[in-house]
Amino acid sequence: MNFWFELLQSILQIAISPTTAAFVLAAIGLNVHFGFTGLMNMGQAGFMLVGAYGFGVSVSYFGLGFWTSILIAIGAAVIFAIILGIPTLKLRGDYLAIVTIAAAEVLRMVVKLAVLQDVTGGPSGIPGNKYRPVFTELSPLPDGKTTILGLTYANTGVDDWWTRIVAWGIVALFILITWLLIRSPWGRVLKGIREDEDAVRSLGKSSYAYKLQALILGGIMGAFGGIVMALPAAMQPDSMGRPMTFNLWMIVLLGGAATIFGPLLGSILFFVVRLLLTSLAGEFIPSSLLNTQQTEQLAWVLIGLALILLVVFRPQGVLGNKKELSFNV
Repeated sequence: MNFWFELLQSILQIAISPTTAAFVLAAIGLNVHFGFTGLMNMGQAGFMLVGAYGFGVSVSYFGLGFWTSILIAIGAAVIFAIILGIPTLKLRGDYLAIVTIAAAEVLRMVVKLAVLQDVTGGPSGIPGNKYRPVFTELSPLPDGKTTILGLTYANTGVDDWWTRIVAWGIVALFILITWLLIRSPWGRVLKGIREDEDAVRSLGKSSYAYKLQALILGGIMGAFGGIVMALPAAMQPDSMGRPMTFNLWMIVLLGGAATIFGPLLGSILFFVVRLLLTSLAGEFIPSSLLNTQQTEQLAWVLIGLALILLVVFRPQGVLGNKKELSFNV
């Protein structure tokens, strides 16, 4: 009985964690790129890295304040989107995917350069204590700890309620923004580009400009995901590499591409299912058969199989609609 109670508590913890919120934010941005516009962006982790390091370097190296650093992070994401988008958005399908993943990897390698050790921290990244204080200083919460639904955290600190409140508040804001934009004429043009770009151009709309706007918007959301991901822990370039992008694609496909709440549901399911698999395997499978590392690997194998079955039998995802699966790629 104690195992099941602890498991339920762990599920609740991971469902509201800042890391889950960071994945939701990045997945919302990827959904704007792929789900609503049809852009095969395989470099969303690059936008997360740009946002995180734009914020972290501004605080730790240049000594700037929180809001100025946030604006610099947003500006860095916009510049990266423009540099990436101007020469590549005329590409389609696999070609765009190859260019975007290459750009994200180039960016990660540049951040890891030893010559930039003093600025970016090189391969080790930037410790959280160098940039987190400007965020914790904004907390209006009193000192001490608070227990909600059986979960006890410090009000303000490293693993705290303040980070969770801000992270999920940003998630709610971006979900609302996405909902409003997709219901607008601008959003309907994006869907038109996704389904038949030539038809949109025949109506006098610049598909190139709209795709660049979508790339910028989704990139900014990804940048905020990188910032939120780095706030509770540290800033490390390898944590925002190819596996991150692949996990984001899994989340979007799981929740449902071209849906408003798909990234939210997909992120929570992704982390909860992985937790369930590792916890149940650790409890009921003897350690002589599977150790902790093997259990984690088994969880990834089962998640991969589940994704294959999902794509085969329900390609629209949990919340998706088959009518939204027409892509002009």
